[in-house]
Amino acid sequence: MTRRTFLKRSALAAGVMGFAARSWAQVPGANEDIRVAVVGFNGRGRSHISSWLKTKGVRLTALCDVDSKVIEDELGRLEKDGPKVETYTDIRKLLASKNVDAISIATPNHWHALATVWGLQAGKHVYVEKPVSHNVWEGEKMVQAARRYEKIVQAGTQSRSSSGLKEAVAWVHQGNLGRILVARALCYKPRPSIGKADGPQAVPASVDYDLWCGPAPLTPPRRRQFHYDWHWFWDYGAGEVGNQAIHETDVARWFLGEQVLSPRVLALGSRFGYVDDGETPNTLVVFHDYVKAPLLIEVRGLPEKAGSREMDNYKGAKVGVVVECEGGHVLVSDYMSATAFDKAGKEIRRFTGASSHFENFIEAVRSRNESVLNAPILQGHLSSALCHTANISYRLGSWQSPDAIREQIKGDRDALPTFQRLSEHLAANNVDLEKTPATLGAVLKMNPANSKFIENKQANYLLTRTPREPYGIRVG
Repeated sequence: MTRRTFLKRSALAAGVMGFAARSWAQVPGANEDIRVAVVGFNGRGRSHISSWLKTKGVRLTALCDVDSKVIEDELGRLEKDGPKVETYTDIRKLLASKNVDAISIATPNHWHALATVWGLQAGKHVYVEKPVSHNVWEGEKMVQAARRYEKIVQAGTQSRSSSGLKEAVAWVHQGNLGRILVARALCYKPRPSIGKADGPQAVPASVDYDLWCGPAPLTPPRRRQFHYDWHWFWDYGAGEVGNQAIHETDVARWFLGEQVLSPRVLALGSRFGYVDDGETPNTLVVFHDYVKAPLLIEVRGLPEKAGSREMDNYKGAKVGVVVECEGGHVLVSDYMSATAFDKAGKEIRRFTGASSHFENFIEAVRSRNESVLNAPILQGHLSSALCHTANISYRLGSWQSPDAIREQIKGDRDALPTFQRLSEHLAANNVDLEKTPATLGAVLKMNPANSKFIENKQANYLLTRTPREPYGIRVG
């Protein structure tokens, strides 16, 4: 190497290093605490607050909720040992703050997408709870916005931060149990009646209801419990499949390795066991007919039998995932670990280990590197959308007799035995499907390339909705 070549290469290297150093210094919060605001904290958001307070290199600087009483209560909890925070009821005012680098969203579902897109447009990084969207179109816009505005967006599907599950997925993909036959997402979780309201209900005086509704219609609430029970109404929630089973659906899709929506979906179920104001089903079976292996979702809100406090289980899982393979199965019975069994049911391997999903988000924010994320927004969108397309099938369905259902699903892999187990479960809860028929959803075929249903205008209409102004999403 000549002296001239050496000096030239040295100068080039110094220039690259200098550029990298300047870029690092220009990243908001890269050399200081990351300043986080939590948006919505009457439920899951409280876990966000406690997690951020425990995360090294993070400073909680603001709270935002449309319920002034919720804000007051949280300030009371923080008063003794917590930090001093700014408070807001309107997210638009929060996003104008220069004292916030990232927002952590735990609002009702119908606000997730809009809060995310507005946050990105305001230059903030975003951690957003599951399901990341209220409909499929919203999820697509979130993915588009994350790319356009070049910010970090983490979906709140925390199982993705389990090193044990990551190892289990890789182990199955290596063929150690042979070909996957079916991936089953199970959500057997008690959901009692929410009761019957006597007409439209009053909004709590502490709530800014226009802001609470946001993109949803501004109509009086039709539920006795204002908070939380919004999950069971189509204008705001996605039922139990989008509330809890989104976690299990995400893990099941992870095992399958699918990176598109299913080419065919069929759902069946109803709101069994009681009559109340809830609109979404408390019992649901979903067949996502992927070519390699189906993804089946099973939601049960009733106990194992009438009068019991226990829930059913399938191969040891109540709320979990069972991946059935040629040579055995893998059981995921919690968020962060898995166990493999051979065909005889003998345990052959365990997979454990997990890290903080919140810390993973902060690591990605500091590096400005989306590849660091365990649950990037695209993955959150795909799993959420599987729940939305299941609900669309259900909503376009009609009551059918058990025989009609069996005839319809007889060609679907593992469908008949799944329906048989469901029928036995309902019978144990004194539900006779001949007298109280289930809703058999529409069979929907989708083009995974554009996430549109094939030749079904009604179904495509439900992929989105017209938001109430000024709460529309616009990604220019």
